[in-house]
Amino acid sequence: MADYLNRAWTMASRPDGEPTPANFAIAESAMPEPKHGELLIRTLYLSLDPYMRGRMRSGPSYAVVLEPGDVMTGEVVARVEKSESPLYKVGDTVLAKIGWQEWAAVGAHTVKPVDTELGPVSTGVGVLGMPGMTAYFGLLSVLKPRAGDTLVVSAASGAVGAVVGQIGKINGCFVIGVAGSDEKCRYIVDELGFDAAINYKTQNVSEELAQLSPTGVDCYFDNVGGSITDAVFDNLALKSRVAICGQISQYNAAEPQLGPRNLSVLTRMRGTVEGFLVYDFELQHEIARARIAGWIKDGRIKYKEDVVDGFENAPEAFIGLLTGKNFGKLLVKVSE
Repeated sequence: MADYLNRAWTMASRPDGEPTPANFAIAESAMPEPKHGELLIRTLYLSLDPYMRGRMRSGPSYAVVLEPGDVMTGEVVARVEKSESPLYKVGDTVLAKIGWQEWAAVGAHTVKPVDTELGPVSTGVGVLGMPGMTAYFGLLSVLKPRAGDTLVVSAASGAVGAVVGQIGKINGCFVIGVAGSDEKCRYIVDELGFDAAINYKTQNVSEELAQLSPTGVDCYFDNVGGSITDAVFDNLALKSRVAICGQISQYNAAEPQLGPRNLSVLTRMRGTVEGFLVYDFELQHEIARARIAGWIKDGRIKYKEDVVDGFENAPEAFIGLLTGKNFGKLLVKVSE
């Protein structure tokens, strides 16, 4: 391994609006050597997620923001290549928050084991990882749907939204997904079992919701914010619940957009809005992971991965993610 160099993608500068390749720089360093209690790990798959755009901003955040020169934030599935800890052996598969880099020496207590019997290793950062956990707890612990509820999910073909909709169906909801292409709309209905889909680029979301759910929307899982959320608010039902997971439509905005402007509907319909973070439920993740794995085995949950080959392609893939170019959970395959 002495011949190897570690490569890492760093934030070269803060984006002004939509990120460009110039906002990223690749850095090379000597191969790290694990000390006592540490592991040398090699990235297999890098997860690319919308929240990373927020880390590139300055100002208040629920997590530490990046400074120019910092390694881009991110979680990986990695293989242990050398171990100086009794907790893991060479060949074990782990989850690690090492960011966008190929190799790292990490404390053994900072990683988590990946149970490769539950699914392919890539699912550790996908349907059985953070996106799946976000969907599970955002729906079941925040929205708390009841059988017969109308559930609307934005970014419905994405890593989180697709799982939300399917768990909604398992729990007896009438599920409407909002997505950005006819192909994605067909996918969530024909393959994932959503009851209906709305293409927000070609259809009037508010009018379509009024037709599909004349009694109103009981639960809304919000991944995007902006005009789609405005349209859902126009159609909220009595005692409706809204879970704020993400606001991807706002992440590239140079200035924050106002809205929604129709908040008075929450008073009239006695609705509630709650934001959440997946880490709020970290002690319960293993229970959720086992349940989702069981639903996958039973054919009740399906998932789609959009895998980009090559570490050098991470910035381009991430830029595309923020404009909806991906189809399914976006991953970068870094090594075999």
